[in-house]
This record gives sequence, C-alpha cells and structure tokens, in this order.
Amino acid sequence: MRLNADFNEKAVMKPEDYKWVPSPMPGVERMLLDRIGDEVARATSIVRYAPNSEFSAHDHDGGEEFFVLEGVFGDEHGFFPAGTYVRNPIGTSHTPKVGPEGATMFVKLHQFDRDDKAQKIIDTNKQQWLPGLVDGLMVMPLHEYEGEHVALVKWAPHTVFSPHKHFQGEEILVLEGTFHDEHGEYPKGTWLRSPHLSQHHPFTKDDGATIMVKTGHLTPDVANWTAG
Repeated sequence: MRLNADFNEKAVMKPEDYKWVPSPMPGVERMLLDRIGDEVARATSIVRYAPNSEFSAHDHDGGEEFFVLEGVFGDEHGFFPAGTYVRNPIGTSHTPKVGPEGATMFVKLHQFDRDDKAQKIIDTNKQQWLPGLVDGLMVMPLHEYEGEHVALVKWAPHTVFSPHKHFQGEEILVLEGTFHDEHGEYPKGTWLRSPHLSQHHPFTKDDGATIMVKTGHLTPDVANWTAG
C-alpha cells in the first residue's frame, strides 16, 4: 500500500476525512494518514482501541513514536494517560492493552534513525511550557536528534508567526483549537504534512490552538522505504 507516499506533496487530513479501518486485532481500528507498505509499513496513523482491547506482543523493528490523545494506553511497562508522549526505539518490544476507558493515539512506525536510541515517556500534563519565538507562543520540547525536532506548541488567540520555510519538512497534528495559514484553516484533529522547502505564514484566531509539531524528518530517501 502507498498512501500519501509522495513526500514532495503537501498532505492534509481533516476529521471529516477520517475513514477508520480494522487492524488485524479485534477492537483496534486505524485511521491511515500516510503509509508505505502493507501490515509492516512506514506508517503514520491515528489508532483507536476499544475499551478492554489489546494488541499482540510485537517488536519495534523500525521504532515506534506515539502520543496518547484520549483515554489511557497501557502495556507491561505502565499506563499512559492522554497527553503522554512515548518513544520506543528500534529493538524494543511490548504488549499493548487498554482498560475500560479505551484509548486513541497518534502513532508513527518505522521512522527512527538507527542511532537514535533514546527511550522516552513524557507526561506533558506535568511538563513546563517555555516561551516561544514570538509573543503568544509557548513551546514544550519533546525530542531532538540531529536535525529532527518534536514539540508541542501552544498558540494564544490572535497569534501570528513570521512566514518561514520548512527545511526537510514539517508535520503537524492539531490537538486543540484551530490552526490557520494562508492556505486554509485546520480544526482539532487535522493532520498536515508539508514537504521540504515549502513555506507558510501561520496564525490563530479567536480560539487559539495547541499543535504537535515534528520537523526535519522528511529526507529525500523517505519515499524509498522498504520493509526489512
């Protein structure tokens, strides 16, 4: 399968575009955002676990990065409430299981550099926000490796950021409010992927926005990914 696999093109998926598809495990559904491969794939998805569902034990051959959006996700290593950011590097493994709350997560698979070995569990509900580059922005850094950066960014209402280019791309998931740029408006639940050297002029209106941002990870060889 190849879905949004041309990384030279902008991709946008809004909540009204969601199409949930079943996973191999009962009670677990996925909203596919981009994908190269079949069941083993370089993939970005929103994954929804029904209450009291589970997924079979598996290894992270290409690493796993996720952010819990709703409910509580669990495995043999602990329980992770909404707002938890987790990185499981290449070579780790786990057996996911959720309780009566169920869980919804933003998940990225097979997108780790082999030398990026940091394993992280960050409860962003307890982390400090730092001042951003312009008034009205607050930033919470989550991960950095070479040119790759992951952070939460909180935009106050009526905040305007300067026009800028995305070196090696930018990926955004809107967590709260509505994010805007000159190309459109993106409500809560919208996923955007912008290619290398694209540019935009982002801003917010009355409701502000909180977004998860990943930059510097869309290198030219991404589209040539193959399993194994």
